[in-house]
Amino acid sequence: MKTLLPILLIILLTSFKTVDTTKIRYSRWVISENSSLIVNGATNINKFSCAILQYPKTDTVTVSQDKTNKIVLTGLLNIEVKNFDCNSMMMTRQLRKTLKDDKFPILRIKFLSLKEMPSPNQGRNFIKGNVEIVIAGVAKRFEICYQLNIKANSMELIGNQPINFSDFNLIAPKKIGKLIQAKDELVVAFLLKMELVV
Repeated sequence: MKTLLPILLIILLTSFKTVDTTKIRYSRWVISENSSLIVNGATNINKFSCAILQYPKTDTVTVSQDKTNKIVLTGLLNIEVKNFDCNSMMMTRQLRKTLKDDKFPILRIKFLSLKEMPSPNQGRNFIKGNVEIVIAGVAKRFEICYQLNIKANSMELIGNQPINFSDFNLIAPKKIGKLIQAKDELVVAFLLKMELVV
């Protein structure tokens, strides 16, 4: 979501609204259903990929700027664990079980802040920001490098973040006893497509 900032300089003056009580300007972006989230991992034998290729929600992301020119990025993705598809019924079932989808059916990604202002002269920007990921009831913060692509009133936010099952007090899934064992590390890759809310 760091990518949201480039638009800030281009669209801010025209799309920002003003809240009289605090004089905070802001713009709102709705996440498109063509957005995707993919979890890539490996076992002791091969690699696997579990994907959610559509995001059937209407969550929004907000970019705001206060009187001190501080930029704040806020937004929350609510991802249903049951929607992951690993192209293998056994692996899909194991992943959902590992993520404790019976008790914690929602995986959450919360956008917290941006480190810097993107350049308005570039259609593509690379910016760092902080997010909080909540899996199986355990929250952990990460710093992510985002790629932001901007076109008119739409933008794409692309990011990759390595995480470990053990970060969230989880044990990597096993298949067929102990013959096939998933490794602890995963890479979460997301592509968010957003449209400006007028």
